[in-house]
Amino acid sequence: MKLSIRIIRDDEGNYVAMCPSLPGCQSRGRNREEAERSMEEAIRGYIAAVNNFVPEHVDHEVVAT
Repeated sequence: MKLSIRIIRDDEGNYVAMCPSLPGCQSRGRNREEAERSMEEAIRGYIAAVNNFVPEHVDHEVVAT
């Protein structure tokens, strides 16, 4: 499974990661790497909740903005 992740910086200097393909699936971090790592966990949780399936590995690409 390959999904695109968008990471932006908020007004407070933190990073927000979101996956446009999974409505409402987003995470935050103090830096890009932390936001990306927690986004992987959020994606796994999202897929598990919707499909009752937890993927072993999620491939993703970060879309820079």
